[in-house]
Amino acid sequence: MTKAQQEKKLDEAKEILAAIGMPPRQQNTRTALVLLSMCNLGPTQEWAEVSSNTLGITECMDWMAIHYPDIPKGTKDPSRYAPNSRESVRKESVHQLIDAGILVKNSDAPGRATNDKNNRYHPSELAIKALANFDTPAWQNSLDEFHAEWEKLTEVWAAERSVHRVPVKLPDGTEVKLSPGEHSELIGAVVERFASQFTPGGTIVYLGDTGSKWIVNKPKYLADLGVVVDAHGKMPDVVIHYTERDWLVLVEAVTSTGPVNGLRVAQLKELFAGARPGLVFVTAFQTKRMFRKFASEIAWETEAWVAEEETHMVHFNGERFLGPYDKAE
Repeated sequence: MTKAQQEKKLDEAKEILAAIGMPPRQQNTRTALVLLSMCNLGPTQEWAEVSSNTLGITECMDWMAIHYPDIPKGTKDPSRYAPNSRESVRKESVHQLIDAGILVKNSDAPGRATNDKNNRYHPSELAIKALANFDTPAWQNSLDEFHAEWEKLTEVWAAERSVHRVPVKLPDGTEVKLSPGEHSELIGAVVERFASQFTPGGTIVYLGDTGSKWIVNKPKYLADLGVVVDAHGKMPDVVIHYTERDWLVLVEAVTSTGPVNGLRVAQLKELFAGARPGLVFVTAFQTKRMFRKFASEIAWETEAWVAEEETHMVHFNGERFLGPYDKAE
């Protein structure tokens, strides 16, 4: 396996990406390597040998380092992408390959949450059938058939995905639907049960979703409260304006990572700098077991709420229960 063989196969993968119609930003080395890894195609193999390789993001990056070590991927270790490149691989290569019909996500469990650590990807049967004919007289016909069949399938799959979405009723009675998964189910519990118990009459001004950036977003409402949200800032999962007390309640729904620790409090204070209302920080959990797992990380002067004990909250020190600390009541 020479460097020249690796570069040749990489160039072929890039040619395929262009022929399929991938955006220019995805006709790059990273996306080509993702395609090769998921197709389990090493530098010395022919495209007729393409097969289905089911991988998570980290497994995919490991495969690249083993099979294409001479293709530069980083600075400290040119043979592999750095661990912090994982999100770039997922968001800027894998997602686009899924949208193009090349990859399939979680065929074993379509309802798995977007941020689940067990997410796995593999080439679609349509893609394998087409790619096996690359650089043969049948390639163009295979490409045309791929596009025609994919257009039909997208309509079917869109209907199937809608069945798994999580319905959530907002305080004003309107219903929104979140991406499938336990994270969305917990966000729904925050909106429907936490809010009615502890912020009655409040307004949901932001509601995030793992599948799309947000479901409810009221930037003008927030601006009237003195908050200009940075588009690049990481918003909490739910923002509630508790109008009766004029508080902004910032809720993180935790199913695997991300309780409101000291660092997160600092980030949220910066993100909501200039807010007229006082800020209240809440970490929400589905179960007491999950709460116990993260209890030691939760910041002082914040709150924790557990859905299975919905009428109670855990208060982490400070002189008041459920209230801001940076402004007088």
